[in-house]
Amino acid sequence: MHHVLEMFSRMIAPILSFTADEIWGAIPGDRPLSVFLSDFGDGVERFAESTTQNDAFWRTLIDVKNAVNKELEIQRAAKVVNANLSAEVDLYCAPELAATLESLGAELRFVLINSRATVHALDAAPADAAVTELDGLKLKIAASGEEKCERCWHHTADIGVDPVHPTICKRCVDNISGDGEVRHFA
Repeated sequence: MHHVLEMFSRMIAPILSFTADEIWGAIPGDRPLSVFLSDFGDGVERFAESTTQNDAFWRTLIDVKNAVNKELEIQRAAKVVNANLSAEVDLYCAPELAATLESLGAELRFVLINSRATVHALDAAPADAAVTELDGLKLKIAASGEEKCERCWHHTADIGVDPVHPTICKRCVDNISGDGEVRHFA
């Protein structure tokens, strides 16, 4: 929490200068007298390039997310989907890209901010799949046929599995009444 507060102070400093400096002064520990005398990157650790989730990994995810968002806008304009969370995205990928996306598991839908994201082999792409600017990525976006969870707004098949909470999904029930979900990436 300490690192979050320090970074937050640095981030808001250009916009809320007095507030940032007041926060900075209230944070215990040794640090420069003012937030404006500190380096922005102090305490920020980067992923080692040898790790699986290095900078290249995240750049790839950002590129894929941008491609998906671009296609979602096209589908929204065509009235195929109303919002990102009402969409189901099928990603047809070259093997290396597929491996990168599959490493996120079920969290891919949270990175892409939609209700379902499924990775397929590129050669399985239907003829009407959208070609993206990324080599080795085609997309097929459709409106979800599932109900919308009242709490998280995701469209899933498990709405109402708990009779105590008939309008929310199992994930939300677990987050409210159980131990909650464990996420690693998003």
